[in-house]
Amino acid sequence: MSAAIDRHSRKKVLMIAANPGISPTTGWPVGFWWSELTHPYWTFSEAGYDVDIASPRGGDLMADGYSDPEDASGYSAHDLISLGFKTSQTYAALLKGTKPIAQVALADYDAIFVTGGQSPMVTMIDDAELHAFVARAHEAGKVIGVICHGTCILLKTRLSNGDLLVKGRTWTGFANSEEAFADSFVGKRIQPFWIEEEARTLADTNFIVSGMFKPFAIRDGNLITGQQQYSGTAAAELVIEALGR
Repeated sequence: MSAAIDRHSRKKVLMIAANPGISPTTGWPVGFWWSELTHPYWTFSEAGYDVDIASPRGGDLMADGYSDPEDASGYSAHDLISLGFKTSQTYAALLKGTKPIAQVALADYDAIFVTGGQSPMVTMIDDAELHAFVARAHEAGKVIGVICHGTCILLKTRLSNGDLLVKGRTWTGFANSEEAFADSFVGKRIQPFWIEEEARTLADTNFIVSGMFKPFAIRDGNLITGQQQYSGTAAAELVIEALGR
């Protein structure tokens, strides 16, 4: 009986990862970023939470190459958490046949956590259904976590009264300095737009960033945002703070 009660009392988090897409600027296949999914997943699991992974359209997910700890570039070779997740039959299977958000019962979850990667800038920025899902979650009192390029959705997510979700809020996301560094690293323009640049054109919102590629996450009420791929754990910890264990 105690185990059944424990299962029903555990907090539940829905992680939303981007579907595969093609970048209009580079022509590259784009997807989610490994550490932005696996590090928060680990943090939530260690806190005793139940975690499900969904995607806007459902189906199999694909990671950005540079985020793969086994990629030939070696860019993420240090990411042992993602390596463990990726090479585990049990956990890797969670990224196959993901449930679309249209089939998700929002009432089942205490929080939603939107991850980043290169795909959100292509597949999430104009996804009205995803924006509406996040707005409904917010208005239902759920804790909302969004990190890195996933924060592009906050440029357009509006509540039922027509206001942007970030109106009157302090939040963060991928910084202009980080975009410039990434462009220089690969030798070309990567993203079709820059989140910080767009956020600073919005009225009645406070977009801030910290050091380049340093862990940084902030909480404003039930909205938690993280700056980039090194901020997933920090953002997840703030979600846990907001929910309690």
